[in-house]
Amino acid sequence: MKGPAQEQATARQARRVAVVLAGTILLWMGAQVVGGEMGWPVKYALLVDLAALAGFIWSLAVTYQIWRKRRG
Repeated sequence: MKGPAQEQATARQARRVAVVLAGTILLWMGAQVVGGEMGWPVKYALLVDLAALAGFIWSLAVTYQIWRKRRG
């Protein structure tokens, strides 16, 4: 059986994933708009894309961990 402390820790982890996902999306979209308006070189757009990809991969990995915890 899972105790209340474990459930709270899992809920905190899930909230952290949600904040990281939302922040990553907003920052990525903002950087795309600002970069396009200011004429940033393509290498900066690629850097922003790679940073966003890292945030998405981290979120996916942590979400998988949460799913495994709740499953068994």
